[in-house]
Order: sequence, then C-alpha cells, then structure tokens
Amino acid sequence: MDEFPDCMREFANYKRAIQGCSAKTVEEYMTDLRTFARYLVVTEAGGEPTEEAFENLSIVDLPLEFFAKVKPSTITEYLSWAMDARYNNEATRSRKLSSVKSFYKYFCNKMHRLENNPAADIEAPKKKKALPKHLTVDESVSLLEAVATDSGSANRKRDFCIITLFLNCGMRLSELVGINVSDIDREFRSLRVTGKGNKERIIYLNEACQNAIRDYLPQRLLQLERGAPEKRALFLSRLGKRISNKTVQWTVKKYLSEAGLDNRGFSTHKLRHTAATLMYQSGDVDIRVLKDILGHEQLTTTQIYTHVSDKGMEAAMNKNPLHNVKLTDVADKGED
Repeated sequence: MDEFPDCMREFANYKRAIQGCSAKTVEEYMTDLRTFARYLVVTEAGGEPTEEAFENLSIVDLPLEFFAKVKPSTITEYLSWAMDARYNNEATRSRKLSSVKSFYKYFCNKMHRLENNPAADIEAPKKKKALPKHLTVDESVSLLEAVATDSGSANRKRDFCIITLFLNCGMRLSELVGINVSDIDREFRSLRVTGKGNKERIIYLNEACQNAIRDYLPQRLLQLERGAPEKRALFLSRLGKRISNKTVQWTVKKYLSEAGLDNRGFSTHKLRHTAATLMYQSGDVDIRVLKDILGHEQLTTTQIYTHVSDKGMEAAMNKNPLHNVKLTDVADKGED
C-alpha cells in the first residue's frame, strides 16, 4: 500500500474495515484507481498515456485536491482511452468506472471533504447481454469421468470432489478455495461459504457432494499426518497448503481438455453457470431459491438463467397450429 497516496489508502481501509470487502476486492479497487491516477497525471502534463509513461510513474504524493479538479468529461475520456488503447470490454470499463465512482462517493458523501462528485452522473457502459456458457448434462458427466479415470493422479479424489462441488453447488472459485473443514456440518448435509462482501451463506449438499467429500477426506488426513502445514482448509495442495485459485483453474482446464471440452471457452466460472442452468432446466427449482443458492444480491442477476433453457421456447413453437405443415401437404391440397 506504500505506493498509493494517503487518500487512496484511507479509501482502501474504509472498504476493508467498514464495508467488509475482501482483500482481493480492495486490491482490484486500488489497481483501477492507480491506473486512473496515472492517466490523470500523464494527460494533465500533455503526455500520451502509454505503458512506458505509466511504468515508473509514482502517484504516492498526490493530494486529495488533485482529484477535486477532475471534470466529468475527463472521466469519459479516460473510459474511451481504456476502450481504444487497452481494449477493455464493457464489463472491465464498468468496473473501472465503479471504482472511480466509489472513491468520489466516499470523499463527497461520507467524509464531506470534496464538494463535487464528477463521476456521479456518468452512466456505466452498456453491457452486451450474452447468455452464460454452460456444459450439458452429458458434457458434465464426461468431465467427471475424465477425473475419475485419471488413475495416474495422486489428487484424483480431491479433484473429483472439487469439480463435483462446482457442478452441483454453483459456488464461486473464491468460495470453494476458502472452505474450511469446520464449515461442513457433522452429517455432511450442508457447508458454509463466504461469498462477495464477506457474506456467509449455507449450501446444502446432495448425495454426489457428500460422497465426494467423504472419499476425499482420508487423502487429506494422510497429508496432515505427513506434516501438512495447513490444518483448516478442506482442499490442500501438493505441499499441504490451502489450494490456490490458480491450481484449481489449472486443474479444471486440464480435465476439460481430457474430456475434449477445451475449445469451448469453459472455465471454473462456467461450471458455476452449468450448475445454475441445470438446476433451473430441471423445472423444479424456483428462481428465488436459485438466487439464494448462488448468493446473488439481486434477482435480476439470477434471471439470466431463465433465458438459457430452450425447452419452453421449443414447446411454444410446437404449439403453433402451423407447426407440422409440410410442402407436400399443401401441394396435395392444391391439386385437389
């Protein structure tokens, strides 16, 4: 944090200590604000905001008053630069703008140390409404089979458990990595995860998840007996430490490849989409229940899964009274 000015460090402390943001979320805020500050410094001096100009540029001495001079037009120019020079998509530009908005809101509305918020009325870039990618049931089974048949892997039971939880529970990568053994109840009926904003929720475990965890725990116990330094985490690395995000991502990528699914853009997050989609497509899961399972703040976030299933649309098309009219049928009638 020494590389940031006092005002940014104060903002970071507020996000972490008061709002309960995770260290990763705070780091993303600070990265975005550092880029914004460097852009302001370089462009104010008449320079070009390039990687070379940013590389060794210190912002540590910037006072809060420096940010008070920023105009709304400057922020929109910054977002245009992020799109054209850095090829940031709508989601990335929205996140950058959100960081700037949050920074100004804190000093204007909370601390009252700035009079005007130049970001207040700037709208977020319109996002393209893309349907979430997901695996089919057969593809999901193929992925699990790829893990189950990997007899040469010492971590086969751990990896099978990880992918089973992704496909059945729809948890986020950070939530899975953060699971402790103490988060699982004694009967293996449920587990507690910590989601965005440090908010805890309970996820109930179906039979597949219960069996996968039970199969993996003896391997974990063996690691502990061999002196694994991490005692709390459910999933341990080869070195006996809490498994990292990168290791989980690499593991999922490996087995997607072995299942022949590596050319579809799937990832750990797509397995979360898969769980949500398959639950909704079953027809027995209410959208509000799905919202709670996924840990969404707003129902609108969950409603994207109502558009993924094509079964309802297919049924509607087949109810059209013209659905079975063929050329030959019409031609025969015309001849009569």
